Amino acid sequence: MARIDAFLKLGTQQGCSDIHLAVGVPPMLRMHGDLLPIKFRDLRAAELEGYLTEILTRNQAEHFAQGHDLDFSYVSSDGGRFRVNVFRKDTGIGATFRAIPTQVPTLEKLGLPPVVTKLCDFHQGMILVTGSTGTGKSTTLAAMIDHLNTTRRLNIISLEDPIEFVHRSKMSQVIQRELNTHVPSFAEGVRAAMREDPDVILVGELRDAETISMAMTAAETGHLVLGTLHTTGAVKTIDRIIDALPVEEREQTKSFLAQSLLAVVTQVLVKSADGRGRRAICEIMVMTKAIAKLIQSDQTHQIPAQLQMGREHGMQMLDQALLAAIQAKEIDPDDAYNYATEKRLFQKYVTDTSMLPKLDLAAVAANPAAQG
Repeated sequence: MARIDAFLKLGTQQGCSDIHLAVGVPPMLRMHGDLLPIKFRDLRAAELEGYLTEILTRNQAEHFAQGHDLDFSYVSSDGGRFRVNVFRKDTGIGATFRAIPTQVPTLEKLGLPPVVTKLCDFHQGMILVTGSTGTGKSTTLAAMIDHLNTTRRLNIISLEDPIEFVHRSKMSQVIQRELNTHVPSFAEGVRAAMREDPDVILVGELRDAETISMAMTAAETGHLVLGTLHTTGAVKTIDRIIDALPVEEREQTKSFLAQSLLAVVTQVLVKSADGRGRRAICEIMVMTKAIAKLIQSDQTHQIPAQLQMGREHGMQMLDQALLAAIQAKEIDPDDAYNYATEKRLFQKYVTDTSMLPKLDLAAVAANPAAQG
C-alpha cells in the first residue's frame, strides 16, 4: 500500500471532492467548495516526493523530472479512483487528487434540467458543456454517456485526459482512450475516431484550434460530438470558438455553429441549502433559428435575451436558474449571490449582510434621488 493512500482514504471517507498535497503546508481537503487543512504537520519536500514516487510509473517519473506537469488517473489500494495533477511551484512540488465516484451518476441524480436528457436523443451535431475548472463538467458528460450507453445501441468513443469514470458497455459499446497513453492529442484522437465507425465522440477538452476544427468536422459528417470548453456562458463559448480559428475561416465557423451546434450547457456548483453538498446550476442555450441568425450576423450579444424568452425550448439564464433554486430552498442563497450576474436581484435573499455592497451615505445625502 502506497503511503499516500492514507490521505486519500481519509479524504474520501469525509466526502471531499479533492485532496491537496503541497510542500510547506499540511494536506488539505476540498469539502463542499471550502479548502480545509487536516491535522497533520507541514509536508517536507523529500517527504512528499517520496509519497509521489511510490505511485508514479517510470515514464511518468522521467516526464516529471524533465520539468513537465503530470495528469493521470490513479486507483488506490482500497479501489478508490482519482484524477491526479502533479506540479512544481515556488516552494517545491505539489499534487491534487480529484476523487472520482465508483458509480457513474445519472442525469436525474445530478438534478440537471430535463432538456439535457432530451439533447442525448440527437444523432448528429455538437453539444458543449462549459464552465470553470472544478464545476463538474466531466461528471455531467459521464452521465450523458451513461444515458446513451443505457438507452441506445451505439459505438461511443471517449477521448479523455485522463480517463476518469470507467464505463462498462451496456446497450452501447464504449471505447475510452486516454491522452498520451492511447493517442498523442485530442485532435489526433478525433481524427482516428472518425475511422472507427463512431456514432458518438466525446472530446475531453476543445483546447486548441486543431481540436476544435476536427470536432466540427466530425459533427458535420453525421456524428454526435460532446465536448467541453473552459468558458462561462453561451455567448463567451460561441465567441471563443469563432476567435480560436483563423480569420479566413470565420464565416465558415459561424455557419457551422448556426447549423450544427445543438446546445451549450454552462454550469456552476453551488452549495446546497443544508450545506452538506453542492449542486450543479446551469445556463442552457438550445440552438434555434433566431439564435442561428444572431450568430451569422455577428450579434451574439443579443443571445441572452433569447435565453430569457426560450423556456419552451428548455433554455434559461444562469440567474433565472439560481433564483428558482433559491426559491425552492435547494441552494444556499449566500453562495448563489457569489455566482449571480445581476446581484441586485439576489440581495433580498442574502443572510450574510456583510456580503452586500456598502451604502455610501455621503453620496445618498448629496443626491437623495439616487437612493430610489
